[in-house]
Amino acid sequence: MDELSHPSGAPAVLMPPAERGALFRDADAALAELTRLYDLSVAFLCRSFEEVLERSDTSRRYRAFYPEVSLRTEGHARVDSRLSFGFVPGPGHYATTITRPDLFGPYLREQIDLLLRNHGQPVRVGFSGTPIPIHFALPEGVYVDGAQVERLGKPLRDIFDVPDLAATDDRIVNGNFEPVGEDPMPLAPFTAQRIDYSLHRLAHYTATSPRHFQNFVLFTNYQFYMDEFCLTARRMIADPDSGFDSFVEPGNAMTRRGSQEASGTAALRLPQMPAYHLTRPDGAGITMINIGVGPSNAKTITDHVAVLRPHAWLMLGHCAGLRNTQALGDYVLAHAYVREDHVLDADLPVWVPIPALAEVQVALEEAVASVTGLEGYDLKRIMRTGTVATIDNRNWELRDQREPVERLSKSRAVALDMESATIAANGYRFRVPYGTLLCVSDKPLHGELKLPGMATEFYKRQVSQHLEIGIRALMSLAAMPHEKLHSRKLRSFFETAFQ
Repeated sequence: MDELSHPSGAPAVLMPPAERGALFRDADAALAELTRLYDLSVAFLCRSFEEVLERSDTSRRYRAFYPEVSLRTEGHARVDSRLSFGFVPGPGHYATTITRPDLFGPYLREQIDLLLRNHGQPVRVGFSGTPIPIHFALPEGVYVDGAQVERLGKPLRDIFDVPDLAATDDRIVNGNFEPVGEDPMPLAPFTAQRIDYSLHRLAHYTATSPRHFQNFVLFTNYQFYMDEFCLTARRMIADPDSGFDSFVEPGNAMTRRGSQEASGTAALRLPQMPAYHLTRPDGAGITMINIGVGPSNAKTITDHVAVLRPHAWLMLGHCAGLRNTQALGDYVLAHAYVREDHVLDADLPVWVPIPALAEVQVALEEAVASVTGLEGYDLKRIMRTGTVATIDNRNWELRDQREPVERLSKSRAVALDMESATIAANGYRFRVPYGTLLCVSDKPLHGELKLPGMATEFYKRQVSQHLEIGIRALMSLAAMPHEKLHSRKLRSFFETAFQ
């Protein structure tokens, strides 16, 4: 343990022993070193925290640092241009802080291996200059007695580092990061502290550990879909040929393949945005989240899911059909979006187009055809491909309709909802492939509102089919090499090497 004293009389700072960084030409060896350094820092902070609470000794500060991986390259290397990631844009010094290598191991190994192969230069692994906040060092699910902390008689920030929101932002993914002085350029879209912040938020909002999240994600705005997903997931893990090995519910209650009993304890009450996970050993399973209603929820959850670097996310929900030719129960496959949700205006201006991604569109259309048994011209009878408008006012119908209807007509919108454009725009912003398949549940412009009995029959008939389409589409995408799925359409002029 190193101790740094301050002549000014400030408390001494205790830290793990300093170590010099090392160069690596092997991704597995680099990952092993990142894991060792991270575990060393976290163990030091957890041990120190326990001792401080036990002894009520607040005379010293404690600090440990995130590990980092960095690369220096001198030339414009010729890289495999078929990939949209895995290389830096030009000569220079690049680095990123690393957290939770236990969670991100396969992802980190792939990104480092691509760097080594594309640039022919070793990566350096060592400690960064970024302290780990004590909140992010404590193990998942740990309970801290607030009264015990209060008895210390000194703010926690005077003893340990705490989260620094000034350094926890989205400047890198938003494209407005500017290095200061000799600071390196970013190697990854998120810093370690930004990732840790989101991991904690995910556990809070979904009542499941981030380690259960899968690489393919479904979002919905109705609990009916979650109930159907639970039934489907239990059937699939009972099938030894499905490839899925467990089903995880809020509270981290897990049912493993071949078992009828869940281990762990289900959440006593549903969290704000409950998540359910149909898992595969390689992470290529399906996570489904009920985000509730509105663009604020849609932005909140995708802000945090994005740090897990999923391979695709889809929105399955209900919408208002805007054309007289549509019928209740018809599907809408979004190929463009009108963004009137406003929650992303400061991060992604509305003049930025949100393109349709061919691989996702094809997967969704083929899934609709497969499940409904329709194809070609007959498929057009129940599925419309067109523009989806997303609005932040659920009761837009109560306004004078001339102005909003004129805008919707000029945009050629065929459907209106409150989440889809937000999820697609955040997918674009975070470089996560996205798609939307909605089901027409009412037609307010044409006086078709569901009566209670009609609604019940509608949900019985459509929810199961709609969900099956979404699952088939994701399974189709999961069978595709993810290098192909991560489209160049989502990459800007100057991108980080890590996907």
